Amino acid sequence: MEILHSAIAILGAIALIIALKVDPVISLLLACVYLGLATGMGAEGTVAQITGGFGEIMAEVGLLIGFGVLIGALLHSMGTFGDVVGILARRVGRGLPYAMAGTLSTIFPSIYVDVQVVLAAPMAKESAPAVDRRIGLPWLAGAMGIGIFSGYVFVVPGLAAVAIAGLMDVPLGTYLLYGLPIGLATALITTLLFRLLLTRGYWNEESDFDPDVVLEDGRPHDETEDVPVAERAAGLPLWVRLLPILVPLVLIATAAIVDVAGDTTPVLVFLGDANIALFLGLLIAFALVRWSLGADGVGKVLGAGFHTTGEILLVTGVGGSLGAVIAESGMEERLESLFSVDEGAPVIVSILLAWLIAAVLHFAIGSVSVGAITAAGIISPIAGSLSVDPVVIALAIASGAMFALHVNSNFFWMFSTLLDLSTKGSLKTLTVATSLGAVVSLPLVLLASVVSSVL
Repeated sequence: MEILHSAIAILGAIALIIALKVDPVISLLLACVYLGLATGMGAEGTVAQITGGFGEIMAEVGLLIGFGVLIGALLHSMGTFGDVVGILARRVGRGLPYAMAGTLSTIFPSIYVDVQVVLAAPMAKESAPAVDRRIGLPWLAGAMGIGIFSGYVFVVPGLAAVAIAGLMDVPLGTYLLYGLPIGLATALITTLLFRLLLTRGYWNEESDFDPDVVLEDGRPHDETEDVPVAERAAGLPLWVRLLPILVPLVLIATAAIVDVAGDTTPVLVFLGDANIALFLGLLIAFALVRWSLGADGVGKVLGAGFHTTGEILLVTGVGGSLGAVIAESGMEERLESLFSVDEGAPVIVSILLAWLIAAVLHFAIGSVSVGAITAAGIISPIAGSLSVDPVVIALAIASGAMFALHVNSNFFWMFSTLLDLSTKGSLKTLTVATSLGAVVSLPLVLLASVVSSVL
């Protein structure tokens, strides 16, 4: 019954938001209350999971969201994103979605997915008209989504990739050797397929963008465009104005890579923490804009950023509440009991089963990493007795774990709010792109099984 009640809660929340135009915060809280009471948690237990889930997500990503949004507002006031977009438009033009998907999937997997979306979203909004005035933003949104999660599950040191490899006892070097080409190919092929979908009348600006957002030149109007321009700071070299992004990325990536290598230091652990790294980036951005605009000017810029931050934090936290209630409902144990891996199954059956377990777990629980880790935990005890290389099973789990990221994920709500998409628009971009990516990567995993059997 837990599966049925979870499905009712998830589908009910989607129906309330899309069909009845109920605010996402209210819809998600109603889903939490229904699921908690229906699965026997009781009033006290339901409230405990709602508040606990909210607090857990805020502890994990609250500061990241706040710092990231404020950095974006300050960078925008210096014209940084506009200059970057101008360079990209001249260099890659309409190929920007492919460049973004490829970069996110191969270069930035060491960066937390929440940091990636916070830093990439403003650039996607700014560059949308240069890509395509009609479908530029949804195409970039889909490319961002699949780029981030292809790297997250396939490319070391992505968190999910490292966790899957560890649980399946696959050397990180071996996992990277197979996962890197699969992750890159998945990101690029999915970006192409998603564009083909968009060119066939799939996108509707009236319903797929946030109805409270005013569209200008095919992209959402950003409140930070109404604040003062930091002209002196805007005259600085572009690389200086990009330091608020570059410094955190370098610190986080360095700490992650050194940690994987097993040779870290307390100073690097501190500076490489995502919260500290982004705070340093915020300090750099603040200093540049303060030098240009003074105390009052930088205050106006930050004020616009704080307005956006509050909305994102609330809906993200409630998304975390729903995830916590689903996890406490017993869904994970119920799903685990439904699957039993046949040790003597053919290679293709083992791969498909691993993919399916991860896909169902992710869809139900709402976390790519938790779905992948749980699936690996179910399969790893008998992995050695299967007739397929453990790295292939690990890759199949990674592939399935991307499937259908939706409303029970806090990332979904961060993505939606940062890109000014409606819930329907986020389902049509992030959910569809990750589902496509899970399907696209599956035959690549099957191909990897052939390669591994030859080697």
